[in-house]
Amino acid sequence: MTQARRILKTRVDATSYEDACDRIQTWVETGRWGYVVAANVHVVMTAYWDAHYQRILEAAALVTSDGMPLVMGLRLLGIPGQSRVYGPDLMLAWCDRAAQLGMPIYLYGGTEAMLAQMAVYLRERFSGLPIAGTHAPPFRALTPAEAAADIERINQSGARVVFVGLGCPKQEQWMHRHQGQVQAVMVGVGAAFSFFSGDVAQAPRWMMRLGLEWLYRFAQEPGRLWRRYLINNPAFVLLFGAQLLKHRLWGRRNREQSSGFDV
Repeated sequence: MTQARRILKTRVDATSYEDACDRIQTWVETGRWGYVVAANVHVVMTAYWDAHYQRILEAAALVTSDGMPLVMGLRLLGIPGQSRVYGPDLMLAWCDRAAQLGMPIYLYGGTEAMLAQMAVYLRERFSGLPIAGTHAPPFRALTPAEAAADIERINQSGARVVFVGLGCPKQEQWMHRHQGQVQAVMVGVGAAFSFFSGDVAQAPRWMMRLGLEWLYRFAQEPGRLWRRYLINNPAFVLLFGAQLLKHRLWGRRNREQSSGFDV
């Protein structure tokens, strides 16, 4: 059973790239069609304010620690060896395995131009990677007929893993809504489509290791991301700080009681 902790209201699973890929492979081989969420502060805070979105995360087969604040959160809550399982890198890890196993993938999201560029990038990086299909849905709510056509297109393609790049919270809502209809494992990978198509530059790895990726992305797109980083991030620090204090006080009380001391 996957070890996990609650960060605010969200379950975040202790995993690694290899473990996550092992799980996806097992689900594909056994026909267990669920979805994977790569959670960062934005995801956790969206769930904190939105009960319906929280239920969507709860129904995920796996919730990874996509952001360094969540990695640190898991470590502080008793999982000391936890490392980052970043959505774009998880996508690359699975593509590497899919190329070796011959398991077709599908790309859903972005724009047609982005998908074409990303398909070229992935095929050059992973020789023999089977890309069963791609589709860029319109940037609006789909009609029931359009949604049904998208699902039929994916299922007819023979894909076994669908990478969904619609952004938070849209991609998680889409995966949850179509769970049981899509005959594949779905993995929400957020900005990976923008990165691998070359539309947006990724932060340097040293900034990622220091938890400063948000600053790099904010500098690139301040108009779109200011609310996420200037409101959500401070709120997360305050709320998780309170959670961690409660966790430590509770742990201290339990240790004192087990030692025969009253508090």
